[in-house]
Amino acid sequence: MSANHSDRQLAGQLAGLGVEPDGVLIVHASLRTVGAVDGGPGAVVRALRQALGPQGTLVVPSFTTENSDTSPSFRDRVRGLGEEERAAVRASMPPFDRASTPAPLMGALAETVRLSPGALRSGHPQTSFAALGPHAERIVADHSPDCHLGEESPLARLYELGAQVLLLGTGFDRCTAFHLGEYRVPSPPQRLYRCVVSGNGGREWWEYADVDLDDSDFAALGSGFERGASGGAVRKGR
Repeated sequence: MSANHSDRQLAGQLAGLGVEPDGVLIVHASLRTVGAVDGGPGAVVRALRQALGPQGTLVVPSFTTENSDTSPSFRDRVRGLGEEERAAVRASMPPFDRASTPAPLMGALAETVRLSPGALRSGHPQTSFAALGPHAERIVADHSPDCHLGEESPLARLYELGAQVLLLGTGFDRCTAFHLGEYRVPSPPQRLYRCVVSGNGGREWWEYADVDLDDSDFAALGSGFERGASGGAVRKGR
């Protein structure tokens, strides 16, 4: 690009896309795709908040897989290792702490929101969300530790609030909101999950059953949704 974006320019573009003033917005972002922005991720957060206005609420996923030994990332990490080496990896895994555990895989924008003054974060040890704004507490409160993305998660609260979804430099394959649908089909398949958390005695392992999450068809689902959308339900722009 010949010049960097400014937060004011981005705010205008976001408003042009249809980001609603005083609304609720969940964002998935790849800032590398967006391009250079004067002020970096902080400027993008400011632009989002400008577009939303003082009564708007900004939400991002702050997921963590680094503390789970049932996650695909753990399986990749220990593939080919012996039992002792696998045990050593498990022993080194950091326990989840709502206040301090980073979510590096969610990207720079999500981390900037999570670390912003006034941000609140839900308590699920693997699929937490961070939020800024008047509805933040309602959205992140009461996130059940055995419900990743269902009725007792921020996704259900976002649905109740009529939230918009912004895919900023990403596609429908990253649209976390689709996961709520997995909980709303009859008798969804379940599996066991396990992760390490901070407990009274230090590190504790938490095991629970929940829906067997599968995002492999999200890109196709998004394409179908886009083809059938009407009334400006899906908008694209720079």
